[in-house]
Amino acid sequence: MDSLLELARGSGLYQIGWGQVVMIAVGGLLVYLAIAKKFEPLLLLPIGFGGILSNIPGVEIASGDGILHLTYVVGVATGAFPLIIFMGVGALTDFGPVLANPRTLLLGAAAQFGIFSTVLGALGLSALGVMDFDIREAAAIGIIGGADGPTAIYVAGKLAPHLLGAVAVAAYSYMALVPIIQPPIMRLLTTQTERAIEMHEQRVVSRRERILFPLVLLLLVALLLPAAAPLLGMFCFGNLMRECGVVQRLSDTTQNALINIVTIFLGLAVGSKLSADQFLVPSTLGILLLGMVAFAIGTASGVLMAKFMNLVSSTKINPLIGAAGVSAVPMAARVANSVGLEANPQNFLLMHAMGPNVAGVIGSAVAAGVMILMTASA
Repeated sequence: MDSLLELARGSGLYQIGWGQVVMIAVGGLLVYLAIAKKFEPLLLLPIGFGGILSNIPGVEIASGDGILHLTYVVGVATGAFPLIIFMGVGALTDFGPVLANPRTLLLGAAAQFGIFSTVLGALGLSALGVMDFDIREAAAIGIIGGADGPTAIYVAGKLAPHLLGAVAVAAYSYMALVPIIQPPIMRLLTTQTERAIEMHEQRVVSRRERILFPLVLLLLVALLLPAAAPLLGMFCFGNLMRECGVVQRLSDTTQNALINIVTIFLGLAVGSKLSADQFLVPSTLGILLLGMVAFAIGTASGVLMAKFMNLVSSTKINPLIGAAGVSAVPMAARVANSVGLEANPQNFLLMHAMGPNVAGVIGSAVAAGVMILMTASA
């Protein structure tokens, strides 16, 4: 009888708490959204499964010498996994739309306003006693507004590791919800006439421009803001491998096998931070709400910048492409194209929207560098 009682007490059912039950359900929800709704499945599936594993009682898989904890220490705490993924994203990125229309860099920059305004908002609400975030935590939350998952994970891992799970879930959830969140904001801030603006065909970008751009971009930004060099450097290196044409095998590996392998382990490592004691805290709700605000402000800022540019320029651009500056590549560009087609069936904005979309990736990396530098002494 004593043996059976000891066996029962050693079971997970005996040890499990309500918090773990809730977090296992949350992990199951993420898995469901990834499979049934196809919401960012490449990350939400491993994150959700990692969350389920990390909340099974009696198995220290997400702490100590557990594989999820070791994966987190090796890949996320060091920043290695997000940087490798950024290299893969660079290898998948075409800078052609940005080079064909350099003005779209301004749209990508404007969309980052959501990041900085949310940081200030989080600090303001904390000063009023509504929330309780310090400068490092506010910076980690604000970066959600860039709608760039690897960047959000990189910054949170550096500045506020205890918030990593909530920040990552918020970042990827809002990226998946781009087709739902962005269109109402875009329609609210534009007229039917503005949404129907047709843009001219882009010029052909030479191979020399494509090769020189990542090198020039890296040197300009990294020399001015060294804290942005890791993210932007890996991004530019991946793009250079793509465009130079002499390391096709390396480029193909980076675009496919390498980024896929790292994505698996990154998702599991992030899932290890979805334990009940870290996620089921009041600050999580604040993170989700502030992340939504950051994303909405970023979308609106890109659209408003495009409208302002039309006031001072004779060459009109469709303000819808400004919403793509939040960097959720390529979903935000597809949404801009879709809303544009509603207003004008002959209005094909996809390639034009890819300009601010790619610029947004650059902008989010720069914003991450600013956040890390700004909080270095905090």
